[in-house]
Amino acid sequence: MSQWHKTGCVLCAQNCGLEIRVENGRMVQVRPDKENPRSQGYACRKGLNVIYHQYPADRLTEPLKRHGKDFQPISWDQAIDEIAERLQALVDRHGPRCLAFMGFGSQGGHLEGAFGVSILRALGSQYLYTSAGQEFSGIFWVNGRMIGKQYLTPIPDEHESEMMVAWGWNGMQSHQIPRAPLVLKGFSKDPDRLLVVIDPRRSETAAIADIHLAVRPGTDALLAKAMIAIIVQEGWENQTYIRDHVAGWETVRPWFERFDARAAVAVCELDFEAVHRLCRLMTTRRWAMHPDLGIYMGRRSTLNSYMINILAAICGGFAKRGGNVIPGMVMPLGRHADDRDPKNWRTMATDMPPVAAGSFPPAVMPEEILSDHPERLRAVYVSSCNPLRAYPDTTAYERAFAQLDLLVVNDIVMSETARLAHYVLPCRTFYESWDGTFFPLTFPEVYFQLRRPIVQPPERCLEASQIFTRLADRLDLIPDIPPEVRAAASGDRMAFGARLMAWAAKEPRALAAMPFVLAKTLGEQWDSAAKAALWGILMTAPKALRENAARAGFEKTPEQGDRIFQALLDNPQGMWVGRVDPAQNMADLKTPSGKIEVVIPELADQAQALNAESEAEDLELPPEFPLILNAGRHTRFNANTLMRNPEWNRGKRACTVAVHADDAARMELSDGQQVRVTTAAGSSVGELEISDQVRPGTVLIPHGFGLLYGDETYGINVNRLTKNTHRDPLGTPLHRFVPCRVEAA
Repeated sequence: MSQWHKTGCVLCAQNCGLEIRVENGRMVQVRPDKENPRSQGYACRKGLNVIYHQYPADRLTEPLKRHGKDFQPISWDQAIDEIAERLQALVDRHGPRCLAFMGFGSQGGHLEGAFGVSILRALGSQYLYTSAGQEFSGIFWVNGRMIGKQYLTPIPDEHESEMMVAWGWNGMQSHQIPRAPLVLKGFSKDPDRLLVVIDPRRSETAAIADIHLAVRPGTDALLAKAMIAIIVQEGWENQTYIRDHVAGWETVRPWFERFDARAAVAVCELDFEAVHRLCRLMTTRRWAMHPDLGIYMGRRSTLNSYMINILAAICGGFAKRGGNVIPGMVMPLGRHADDRDPKNWRTMATDMPPVAAGSFPPAVMPEEILSDHPERLRAVYVSSCNPLRAYPDTTAYERAFAQLDLLVVNDIVMSETARLAHYVLPCRTFYESWDGTFFPLTFPEVYFQLRRPIVQPPERCLEASQIFTRLADRLDLIPDIPPEVRAAASGDRMAFGARLMAWAAKEPRALAAMPFVLAKTLGEQWDSAAKAALWGILMTAPKALRENAARAGFEKTPEQGDRIFQALLDNPQGMWVGRVDPAQNMADLKTPSGKIEVVIPELADQAQALNAESEAEDLELPPEFPLILNAGRHTRFNANTLMRNPEWNRGKRACTVAVHADDAARMELSDGQQVRVTTAAGSSVGELEISDQVRPGTVLIPHGFGLLYGDETYGINVNRLTKNTHRDPLGTPLHRFVPCRVEAA
C-alpha cells in the first residue's frame, strides 16, 4: 500500500513543506509540497534527502545503560527509576546548580523543550543551554537592550524592501528566510530592487549581488561604525524617524561626528567611494538587513550587532514595512532574562549570564564542569542535540563529560555524545511523532505546522516529551490527577479544559506541572505528550497571538485556541494562524521608552574606542597561524549533525579544506591532496579544495561533519579546531575568525 503524506522538513529552521510517500510502512519518496503556504513548493536538496535522516544505521531502539566501556539494554522502568534517583541524590547533596539541561534546539521539534525545562525548574536549576546561546547570545542581548526583550527578533520584510543587505549571510546556501534562493534571485533580477552583500568572500549570494563589499575578515564592527559616521557627517540620518522612534541618539551621535571613516574603510580593505555610495542608498531606499553567523560568530560579535542595529535605527529601518520588522509568534523563542536582574543566575566558573533569551552559551559548559567550584556542574541532561559535534572545542567537551557524575542523552541515534553517556534513551523521530517548531518567522502572517506521525516508531521508542513525563512522574513532580479529569480527556476538548482548570484552581501544584498533566490526560489518549502540550499552549495563548489570530479569522472567544488547534489538524500542510497589524509594529517594542534605545552603557567604551589604528594592530595574526579559518561553512551538503549517512552526499566534495589559488600556490599545495589544518585547539586532516570563492588568507571548512558512521569517520569535525575559550564576552564562539595554518599532511 502506498500513500502520500503532507509534512515538513526537519533539517533546518525553515521547515519547508514536504510530501512523503509511505509504502508498506516505510518512507520511500519525497517531493516539495506546493500547498504549503510558507514554502510554496520549494525545498532544497536536504529536505529531498530526509529519508537518510529517518533511517540511520545507528538507530536506537531500546534504553541503554553504560557498563564500563559498553552499553547494555535495560527496561524503561529501570532507566527512569535509576535516572530519577541519581538526579535527586545529586541535587540533594550538591544543590540545584549541579544540574543543567541542554536541548531545545532541534530543527524538527520544540515542544519537548517545555517538558525538559519544566523538570529543570522543578529541581531548582536555571541552567538551560541551547544552540541559541551558541550562535546568538550577542544579538539577543543587544535586542533585549535596544528593543526591550531578548526574544524579539526583527526580521527582514523582504516582500516590501527595495534593497536587501546580506551582511555575513550566504542565503543561497543557508536559507534563513522562506524560499531564500528564490527571494535572493528575485532581488538580483529585478531592475527596481538591489541585492547588497557584505562578506569577505565571493559566496554564492555575493556572486549574484548588485553590490558586493568584500570586507576584510574581522572588521565588520569597524565598517558599520564607518558607515554610521559617513551618514552622520553627511547629514543623511532620518531625522523624523529618530525624533519619533529613537531614544538616546543625542548621547551616541558624538561617537561618529569626528570619526575617521576613510581610514576605517581602508583598514576594512574596501573602496571608500563604494562604501559612501552604499550609505547614500541606505538613506534613500527602503531596505532590510539580514545579518547571519558571519556577524554573530565573527570577531567582535556583540559589538557587530550593536553597530548594525544603530545603523538600521538612524536610517529608519526598524518596525516599518520594507525594513526589519517584529514578527508575530505562536510562542516566543525563550524568555527575557535581563542580566542586571539578580534573580537570573550567572554561571559559577565563568560568570556568564543567560542572555540568549534565557539560555546559557554552550561554549562555557566545559569550564563549568571542570571547575573545582563546590557548585560546579555534575549532571547534564542532553536532548535532541549532539554537543560533541555541534559545540566548540570537542576536546574540552570530551574531558568535561568524562568527569560528570551523570550524563543522560535522549536521541534517535548512538551519537558521539551518546557514546559518553551513562544512560541513552531512544526517541521517536519527527516523522514518528507529533511535533512542531516555533522558528518559522514570517511577516505579517503568523505560520505554524503541526506535523503528525507518518510512519510507526520502533516499539520501545518514545517521544522525548513522553520520556520527560515519565521522569517527572518518578520524581513526584506531578500532582495526583482526579479520575474525573482523566476520564474527561476522552471526550469533548472544551469540556475537558473546563474540568481541568476547575481542578487546577484548587491544586497548588497543577500549573507548574501543566505540561505533564496534559501529557498524562490528553497525551495518553493521543499517544503524544507534545500534541497535548500544543493544545494547552493554544488554549492559554498570550494576548498578542489571540489578537493576531482574530485578524486571521479566528474569532476571540473562549474556543479560539481549540479552533486553531483543530484547524492545524485539518491542514497538515501548515497554515496562517495569525496576522500582525503592520501599522502597529512599533507598538511591539518593549523598552521603557517605547522607542529604540540606542544607548547600551556596557558597550559605550568599546564603541567609542573602536578606530582604524587600534583595529589594524589587533588584526595582526601570529606568525604560527598566518591564515583565518572560517569554522562552519554553510553548504548544500551539510545539515548540522542530522544527516549521518554519508550516502546522501555520494559523489560530492562535501567536506573540504577550501583555500584560494594564490594561497595554495604559495604553500605548494594542489587541489585534492590531503592537508593538515592546525589551530590553537588542535589539528585535523582533510582534502584540499582550491576555490575562487575563498578570499586569500582565509580557509573554509563546513560544519556538521566528522561523524562516526559504522566504523568510519566521515569528514572533518571542525569543532576539534575551535577553542571554547575563543569567544565573545557574552559567550558566542568566534568561529568565523580562528587563526590557523595549513600544510601538507
